[in-house]
Amino acid sequence: MTHPKHPIRQARPDEASVVASLIMEAMREECCAYYYGEGHTAQEFHDMMTCLVGRKDTQYSYLNTLCATDDDDRIVGIAVSYDGGRLKELRQAFIKEVRIRFGHDFSQMPEETQAGELYIDSMAVARERRGQGVGHRLFQAVESRARHLHIDTVGLLVDRENPAAERLYRSIGYRHVDDKDWGGHLLKHMQKEVK
Repeated sequence: MTHPKHPIRQARPDEASVVASLIMEAMREECCAYYYGEGHTAQEFHDMMTCLVGRKDTQYSYLNTLCATDDDDRIVGIAVSYDGGRLKELRQAFIKEVRIRFGHDFSQMPEETQAGELYIDSMAVARERRGQGVGHRLFQAVESRARHLHIDTVGLLVDRENPAAERLYRSIGYRHVDDKDWGGHLLKHMQKEVK
């Protein structure tokens, strides 16, 4: 029996640091800095994200994270997704940790997703694995997860300054539906029907 290249599985709590690094790559440095602010470091933010990934009650939880792996079962890409209707509840841990660790209050942050959408919060592929179909397999896995959860729509945000990513998303069936404010700037909200 042959195994698919880059098999997909759920993340494990002991992989929280690796997952956190890839989430931060998906968020991009300027967005991470928007949350941790002056006087703090990306490493401190990584420590916080590692903590959140290792928990069960957060948007970044390992329970919400699908991983593409190599032949040695090492993570080469991640997709963090959850029911958009649960954003408010799942986001509380992030808001609380940012307040405690960095002294910033993001409790009034606008919502970037909504009920009826399986929201891809973060997706990233390790640099050395890009262009090998890892992202495509992750998208397929997320869409399969949406169908399993009886959610008909998958959604994501794309930076207006990342036209290559937008082209990729359009090529696999995503369309621009509206704009959302996140991490201090306006992003395109794209969706795909997966019934």
